[in-house]
Amino acid sequence: MNRTILFDPLLPWPILWALAAFAAVLLALAIWRGLRGWPLRGLAGFVLLAGLANPALQVEDRKPLTDIVILVVDESASQKLADRAAQTTQAIDAIRAQVATLENTELRVVSFADGAEDAGSLAMTALAEALAAEPRARVAGAILISDGQVHDLGLAPDLPAPLHVLLTGTVQDWDRRLIITDAPAFAILGEEFILKLKVEDQGAVPAAAGAEVELTIALDAEPPVSFMVPVGQDLELPVNLPHAGMNVLQFSVAPADGELTDRNNAAVVQINGVRDRLRVLLVSGEPHAGERVWRNLLKSDASVDLVHFTILRPPEKQDGIPVDELSLIAFPTRELFVEKISEFDLIIFDRYRMRGILPMEYIDNVVQYVKNGGTVLVAAGPEFGAVDSLWRSPLAEVLPVEPTARVIEEGFRPKLTDLGKRHPVTEGLEALAPEGGWGRWFRQVEVAQLRGQAVMSGPDDKPLLVLDRVEQGRVAVLASDQAWLWGRGYEGGGPQLELLRRLAHWMLKEPDLEEEALTATAKGDVLTITRRSVAETPPPDLTITAPDGIVTTLPMPETAPGRYQTTWQAPMLGLYRLEQGDLTRVIAVGPSAPREFVETIASGDGLAPIVALDQGGILRLQDGAPTIRTVREGRPAAGRGWIGITPRGAYVTEDLRITPLAPAWLLLLLAAGMAVGAWLAEGRSPKRRAG
Repeated sequence: MNRTILFDPLLPWPILWALAAFAAVLLALAIWRGLRGWPLRGLAGFVLLAGLANPALQVEDRKPLTDIVILVVDESASQKLADRAAQTTQAIDAIRAQVATLENTELRVVSFADGAEDAGSLAMTALAEALAAEPRARVAGAILISDGQVHDLGLAPDLPAPLHVLLTGTVQDWDRRLIITDAPAFAILGEEFILKLKVEDQGAVPAAAGAEVELTIALDAEPPVSFMVPVGQDLELPVNLPHAGMNVLQFSVAPADGELTDRNNAAVVQINGVRDRLRVLLVSGEPHAGERVWRNLLKSDASVDLVHFTILRPPEKQDGIPVDELSLIAFPTRELFVEKISEFDLIIFDRYRMRGILPMEYIDNVVQYVKNGGTVLVAAGPEFGAVDSLWRSPLAEVLPVEPTARVIEEGFRPKLTDLGKRHPVTEGLEALAPEGGWGRWFRQVEVAQLRGQAVMSGPDDKPLLVLDRVEQGRVAVLASDQAWLWGRGYEGGGPQLELLRRLAHWMLKEPDLEEEALTATAKGDVLTITRRSVAETPPPDLTITAPDGIVTTLPMPETAPGRYQTTWQAPMLGLYRLEQGDLTRVIAVGPSAPREFVETIASGDGLAPIVALDQGGILRLQDGAPTIRTVREGRPAAGRGWIGITPRGAYVTEDLRITPLAPAWLLLLLAAGMAVGAWLAEGRSPKRRAG
């Protein structure tokens, strides 16, 4: 029960204070004049003012509420290292037992695991949610059991009571980790860049750990290589990406005896390889309607450096014009086909015929260029079946077709072969056809396919576009010079730009256009895995090896001709190895070392400023569970082997009664009686009788 005097004035407080001041002046005047009744006058004024203030007695029936202690338990991945889980369990039991012995005190236990999408330990978020679920007036303290590696310190709530941290782990713990300090998201092919990394030891590192460690580096699914590197020093690694598209670089160091975990001994860097500019050499054998289309098509792409030569005046032309009056530029054959041939990414022979301009040894250079990884596209016209055809040069060694000397001149619509519907160069091109289908072409050189892949055909299913691999290089033959009709929009045209773009990228070995490819993308922890194949038989099941070595086998259903796809939820973060037949792919789901394992040594340094706000404490469970005491608010709440909570004295009011202290008529009667008494006392005053 609680009693309180309340005032509900009959007049506003400013008026009451003014009346009180006036009464005080009158009282002072009475004292100055020596009136014997001044005490009664003062009491009468006080009683009148008290009556105007209207005092009342408030009586509350209160029910005391228990104090609440919040225990926040870190159950993230790093808390499973060494014996931290056992320490946590023992600490929870000890705290439960001690709080149970405290009078009028309850314990609330909340726990949290790893945050979504590798957010780490969100201890402050869990603490804020626990506080929001309880009345702040009842919270006497909060205790956090954790290794101190908290990743949301900026979200620490405003605490009404002390916060204490009980650290798991031991002072003898140590760990070795691999850190990528600087790595680009993309790099230009052929240009070297520097990747920076560091091998670092943390904690109580034993002398036997060594000053050097073996660093293993692997690119994609290639065999790894190893080097000895110093520990604790910044390392600079020069890198030159081998191919376009995503390049996955894997770094790891061998586990050391006694370290907390080897989950942070590896790192993965995914770097997208891009080409700076595509250097194309276009050699036109003679002027024709499609020549300008080729040129305009290649010049329209800002990423293409085009060198275009057209043979306007062949050597056999004899018209009597003096050479010094000709404005034509001599064809720099030696410079292009001997000195700088390796600088080109693609060479296009557009209706070229052998007229003695390129000696046979130069054509031999082109053949070697292809075998060493170069690419050649032959856009053939009627000359391809003539006696001066390119096929009758050393280039025939790498060409996948043989001309029959027949030229088919009739209208036809190019179409995709069964293989072409699955091949990445032509897959889906039919969907880009205008209404009514592709426009017609009117000429095709008849060729016999020797090897390679025919992805487009013409009249009577004759090969129209044939692709082939020659050692390290690639060759394509388009057996028609009528592709320009699509570019001009004749009869609706066709996807000339898209076809040639894909063709060029396939010849440049872009991973996205490989015939047999296994690709994967990760969105969160969900992998989307795609297999592309031109084989007629379905590929075998997919094998996935997780970071912990567990192997999963998945079937891949066919979603389109030559395309198989499946989705799979990864059970953990890290590096996954995908294998299907002779294809292998690696992909990282999140970082190779989750945020929980970036730093594993238990430390309260990050939490110290938050704990200090309410004079809480940070203690190690290695020394045993602390005792719990009650302390007054504002006093130090932690010491050697103990932590304190602040009793709040919260209550709920069950009943409320308000009773006036005195009725108004009684106060008025008292004031009148005192005034009369003062008058009578002053009437008997000797001074008044003498007057």
